[in-house]
Amino acid sequence: MKAMFRFSSALVVPLILIFSAPEISAIAATNGVAIQRLWQPVRDDVYLQEVGRKITTSAPLTSVAVYDGNIFAGSAKGLFQLKGDALVEVSELRAPVSRLITAGGALWAITSQGLHRFQNGSLKKISADGVSDVCEHLSQVVVAGDSRLWQVKGDALESLTSSAGPFGITRVASYGETLYVHGPGRLTIFDGTRFGARNVWNWPVEKVWDWGELPSVNTRDVLPLGSRLYIATDRGLGVLRGMSLTQLRGEQGLCYEDTTCLARGFGGDLWIGTTRGAIRHTDGRFHYFASQRWLPDDRVNAIASSDRAVFIATDKGLGIIEYEPYTLLKKAAFYERHLEEWGQKRLGLVHKLEWDGTLKEFVREAGDNDGGYSCDYLAAQAYRYAVTKDPEARREAVNAFHTIRWLEAMTGIKGFPARAVWAKNERGHQAQHGSGEAAAEWHDTKDGLFEWKGDTSSDEICAHFYAVALFLELAAQGEEIQQAKTFLSRVAGHLMDHGWQLIDVDGKPTRWGRWSPEYFNAAGEGNAARGLNALEVLSFIKTAEVLTGEPKFAQGYQELVKLGYPEYTLRQKCTFPPGDVLQFLEHLSFLCYPNLLKYETDPKLRSIYRRSFERSWEIERIEQVPWFNFIYGALTGNDCELEPAVAHLREWPLDLVIYSYQNSHRADLHTPPGYVAYSGGTRAFSPREREPMLWDNWTMKADGGTGGNDVVQPSAWLLAYWMGRYHGFIEAPRVTDPALLTVERNRGRVLGAKPYDGPPRPVGF
Repeated sequence: MKAMFRFSSALVVPLILIFSAPEISAIAATNGVAIQRLWQPVRDDVYLQEVGRKITTSAPLTSVAVYDGNIFAGSAKGLFQLKGDALVEVSELRAPVSRLITAGGALWAITSQGLHRFQNGSLKKISADGVSDVCEHLSQVVVAGDSRLWQVKGDALESLTSSAGPFGITRVASYGETLYVHGPGRLTIFDGTRFGARNVWNWPVEKVWDWGELPSVNTRDVLPLGSRLYIATDRGLGVLRGMSLTQLRGEQGLCYEDTTCLARGFGGDLWIGTTRGAIRHTDGRFHYFASQRWLPDDRVNAIASSDRAVFIATDKGLGIIEYEPYTLLKKAAFYERHLEEWGQKRLGLVHKLEWDGTLKEFVREAGDNDGGYSCDYLAAQAYRYAVTKDPEARREAVNAFHTIRWLEAMTGIKGFPARAVWAKNERGHQAQHGSGEAAAEWHDTKDGLFEWKGDTSSDEICAHFYAVALFLELAAQGEEIQQAKTFLSRVAGHLMDHGWQLIDVDGKPTRWGRWSPEYFNAAGEGNAARGLNALEVLSFIKTAEVLTGEPKFAQGYQELVKLGYPEYTLRQKCTFPPGDVLQFLEHLSFLCYPNLLKYETDPKLRSIYRRSFERSWEIERIEQVPWFNFIYGALTGNDCELEPAVAHLREWPLDLVIYSYQNSHRADLHTPPGYVAYSGGTRAFSPREREPMLWDNWTMKADGGTGGNDVVQPSAWLLAYWMGRYHGFIEAPRVTDPALLTVERNRGRVLGAKPYDGPPRPVGF
């Protein structure tokens, strides 16, 4: 063992490195406790980022196909071609289109008037007979209709069968060098001369499998894909492999069972249309795409793919999902640009946007926790600067830090920070809601230019101590070091001087700013909250003790210990009864664990805090949120499930509008093996299936969203990414192509809220 010290002008922290077996790498411990690394980093490899867009139509799209690099769609109004962001009529074909197929180097359109072939720029009617499907089989184009089969010869159809088949044919497919024909609830083969197979006794039979059964006789589509023939039904998929028929249903991970159509994806993956969205099956995983984010409507009628793009025909238009090569580093650059282009920065704060129905535009909200949520961005930029030494990162961190200081200075109450700030007459939404059911408490600043929001809660204090401590450790320079220490001292001192309470302008404790023993010991919410609140105040005072060096905080911390606060923390996370489970409170606890476990050295107290932390992590683990995972891994060195954490970051959409979403109808709602849903719900949902979110949201919430009326700030994502990079959970990209590492900055482009044009933050406050 080799003991070392890391020096900075901000603080001195003991650093211990552990050298051991290759599979257990070394990491630093900031409290004199040796930590072995039991996780392996994840490379920031190039992945395919989903980018969605939607084109609405007045009539349902019945079909879609890709031919010669062009996208065609059909409806009762005829054939259309995708040009830019519009579906343009193909004037040569205005008859109702029921199906489009690409086969034999041509586009085939099945209409109410027969079969049409589009090839080499010209459209030709091949048959006026009723046709149901077309496929390519052994270099021939085969056509099905009623109960018969034909092959295309020149510009006409030639019969393949001398007699009718055993049922009306709706689909025909080439699988395993054999021609399969499908009808409602029926599947058999055509061997070139006759329909049907033979069983083990060599008797003629229709059925083509020896084992298994269909999930349902209500079959809708078939698709050959590699070694399998998939059959779509209203109760999942039948999967024919050789002569064995198995089922793919919710129990196996299929998101929804009422399937309508099937298609091959650009990477050989399987796409499944359903009456409630589209599903991609790739690498053993199912990806669910539904309205409002991805599709104009949930009923999917047809799917087609091109190189790195998928086109989904629905009852209300075309959903387009393109797959662009990205790294997480490029995504971080994209989100930084998003903050600027969407007008989410203001006065050193970072904001969500809300739709203003009168102005018909997105505007910034001055909300309930602007200071707290902006601490995500402060912490993200501190980590980013520590990793990259990019001057822009430090500028952003310093700017956010000074605004956090300003929030405390503007109230005129030493150590009492405002929740939010509002410039008088600015363009936007000034929140009118406060704590619980109370109205918002807005007060004028001394200069009369702004209003500040009071009734400050523990949310702000937790976030401020978390972020300012990181800023002090990783990015503060010069006078900023003392400013950070002074800020922590003022806030912690306020709590101590006021009996472990936040005292507002009315001289009374705020609604959620109470950590006193009297509050904890009284019946009701204080007693129920004492586990979390004890953790919070212990973390605040220990942080102030270590980072400021002021003796009063060491004394205050010992007072809390004597009051029994450490023991309260053991079961700080409430999991029962269900009505008392508030998921966002776990975010507050994980803001407090890092400083407490970094700075506490007493073995007895550390044992208590670690037990509390391990209990909380076990409850939280099922959610697979990267920020929680990274905190656990950084503080313990234990396995922290990095693969799902990094997958979560990759699966965030680039479009940060909060649409409405539904998952409660799905067939795959079961708790994954190895997890327990202690706090309710059944499983976590991917960001692509619900919404991008701040880390105080609940990934296990099945239904929600705001119908496109909000835009979330990406600061939480940026915090998790740069934290992952700083601690080595995510390795730097190995590619060097700038197109995979960054995005162009479009200075001055406005996609969301108009730029802030109110008074600036005061200089020196």
